[in-house]
Amino acid sequence: MSQQPTQPVFSIEKLFVKDLSLEVPGAPRIYLEREAPQVEIQMNNSASPIDEGYFEVVLTVTVTAKIGDKTVFLVEVSQGGVFQIRNVPQAELEPVLGITCPNILYPYVREVVSEAVVRAGFPPVVLNPVNFEAIFQARQQGQTQAPEGATH
Repeated sequence: MSQQPTQPVFSIEKLFVKDLSLEVPGAPRIYLEREAPQVEIQMNNSASPIDEGYFEVVLTVTVTAKIGDKTVFLVEVSQGGVFQIRNVPQAELEPVLGITCPNILYPYVREVVSEAVVRAGFPPVVLNPVNFEAIFQARQQGQTQAPEGATH
């Protein structure tokens, strides 16, 4: 009697905005500025088990726009997802959590950032594509610098 190998399971259980923060500290005066702001983007992702075979992955993006030392706006979005991942070897689990899941979450966080900036009264910030595989490999090699970029 041979035992059948159990098939790997990967499914999206829930996608959600875990945290959303928008600040326009210089409003309403900041709207009179004609100079284009400098936009800085920071990104981080984390994964944690929440139950047997279930994981929460959170992708957090912070966008800060400044003119000189004045903050024009600051948006921080944490996009979360609950993923069911079963029968995946431990060696393959980390890349799924660090590459596959953030790739699924990224379009959602991108949309929330853009919409929040527009609702704040500014032109949309469109986040450039991100290579989560390169970020994951850099982290595996002990580096923490992640590629980042934005287009106005």
